[in-house]
Amino acid sequence: MSWCERTIKRTFLYDKKIYSIDNGFVYSKGYQFKDDFGKLYENIVAIELKKLEMNNIANIYYWKNSLQEEVDFVVKRGIKIEQLIQVCYNIENAETKKREIRALIKASEELRCPNLVIIGNEDKEEEVEWFGTKRKIKFISLWKWLLENNDSEN
Repeated sequence: MSWCERTIKRTFLYDKKIYSIDNGFVYSKGYQFKDDFGKLYENIVAIELKKLEMNNIANIYYWKNSLQEEVDFVVKRGIKIEQLIQVCYNIENAETKKREIRALIKASEELRCPNLVIIGNEDKEEEVEWFGTKRKIKFISLWKWLLENNDSEN
């Protein structure tokens, strides 16, 4: 078993992230999340990715390192890590953007996955660098990602 597989297995067995099956329920009952659209965005993405898992198309994990930096979703098909996804409602703040990109690049190096996506409110592709490591990141708005993801399931 490779180091990567052990890391994913450890995350799967011990570290859990909990999502709701319905954002309407979260919004109406989860008063602490009412103004946190980022959590609602992440929950929507989790619901869609869970469909892939339920249909045996992919396995979904998340990545976290010892510095507590994390990537929201690791999409694994078969033995290959296919995509790393961050979800961020508002990436206009420079510190937020830097944090999200840094985690993606670190996970990309560790998991050997070049397919990096940030789902939010922007549509563009950007070449970024973190301490000499260059990666291309696709920024995509949530509504567009949902449409694309739905098309790829059919």
